[in-house]
Amino acid sequence: MFRKTKKTIGLVALAVLLTAGFAAASDGSAQSPTVKQSVSVGGGFLKLWEETGIYRFFHPKTAEEKRVENLGAAIKTAEAEISAGHIENVPKFIAMAEKLGADAGTIAGLNDKLAEETANGAGRHHGLLPEGAGQFVMILVGLLLIYLAIAKKFEPLLLLPIGFGAILTNIPVAGIAEVGIPGQPAGFLYYFYTVGVQSGVFPLLIFMGVGAMTDFGPLIANPKTALLGAAAQFGIFIALLGALALTHWTGGLVNFSLQDAASIGIIGGADGPTAIFLSSRLSPNLLGAIAVAAYSYMALVPIIQPPIMKLFTTEEERRIEMKQLRHVTKTEKIVFPLMVLILCILLLPSATPLIGMLMLGNLMKESGVVDRLSDTAQNALINIVTIMLGLAVGSKLAADKFLNANTLGILALGLAAFCIGTASGVLLAKLMNKCSKEQINPLIGSAGVSAVPMAARVSNKVGLEANPHNFLLMHAMGPNVAGVIGSAVAAGILLALCG
Repeated sequence: MFRKTKKTIGLVALAVLLTAGFAAASDGSAQSPTVKQSVSVGGGFLKLWEETGIYRFFHPKTAEEKRVENLGAAIKTAEAEISAGHIENVPKFIAMAEKLGADAGTIAGLNDKLAEETANGAGRHHGLLPEGAGQFVMILVGLLLIYLAIAKKFEPLLLLPIGFGAILTNIPVAGIAEVGIPGQPAGFLYYFYTVGVQSGVFPLLIFMGVGAMTDFGPLIANPKTALLGAAAQFGIFIALLGALALTHWTGGLVNFSLQDAASIGIIGGADGPTAIFLSSRLSPNLLGAIAVAAYSYMALVPIIQPPIMKLFTTEEERRIEMKQLRHVTKTEKIVFPLMVLILCILLLPSATPLIGMLMLGNLMKESGVVDRLSDTAQNALINIVTIMLGLAVGSKLAADKFLNANTLGILALGLAAFCIGTASGVLLAKLMNKCSKEQINPLIGSAGVSAVPMAARVSNKVGLEANPHNFLLMHAMGPNVAGVIGSAVAAGILLALCG
């Protein structure tokens, strides 16, 4: 009875969230006129169709379409640089927007924002606490992340450098992450962020390393588990609507644009590099909070997921034993990354950077002819990039950017997205059992979130608790690696619709 009551309350809350989110998405009155306000369902499908490779092979972008696209990018970049305090970079983007035909009102608005930031930016503080107190609190946050990485082993490869970067960026006077002033170089963390994160290079290199370490064999052996990886991305879009609803409900106290909401939603994919890649393009000012939330929830998979898995499954379902997977040939493993890449090119080119690098790394591994390159991608390169990426993300944890109401909203929505994604995978597995003779243990559906391989290990652990002879690890790796592809596809869709 208690379980049914909890499910009912959850469904009602989800329905309210969806309704409010759709209402907020269709009402852009509170947003800046230079920011995309909304995307209707019909218009969204049309835009996605026009962004497919199939359409663009036969309908290349016209000069006018390229001009409008470049204009939007110039305006968005100018706004992001003003908000980040990088005022020396702004005039060239305003000039670019003017050259591309921006209207006088837009140019005047950007110049006013630039003048305000120039006059007051150096002494203005945006956080909830006074600047010195805020810096001290953020140093403590950095120490907490380091503690979790060392003592609790929560995603230590990322949380340790992120925590150390947070300490460095909040040291008074040192300016380790600050923009350069005339006659002085910028802080070294500023260069790490600009060269590696803002450009998108670091997340892509990490995706190549992940591809070189990934075995797609379980997914190829049981292709229907790809549906579980897709279902687990449901939380991404629910969190997007939730961010818009939160903005609507709080009257602007928590204020997220459509681009911000898309960046927050991707936390539900439990894929740190994808979250960083998308937020660096759509909402660079939220990057620090989004990255910390994404990696924190990935680290908390063993704590967050089991209660949700048990809530939506019965003891009998958790005991289901699955047949051993068939052998996958080397030819299949070589053809798979090429096939996925071709489908991505034809259907969703905006996801090609992530999917392409993932499949390149996997092809190097499976081909067996470039062992040195595969070994470098799996070890030396990904380790070097991980250090610099962690420090760069930590550089965005400045007190005035992190200690605000928006950060609390991001942490809450990211947790909701992760929980909904876990539940969605489990529920789809249960539905598939109704339509198939060959039973699937619903626990492997929770591995559809792309926290590789931790989510698959959690599925296996919970399965063994119910049945000591139930070994689900390899079965769970199918939806787990499908989730990596699914989160990249979701990022491509959001980039096409909201970018």
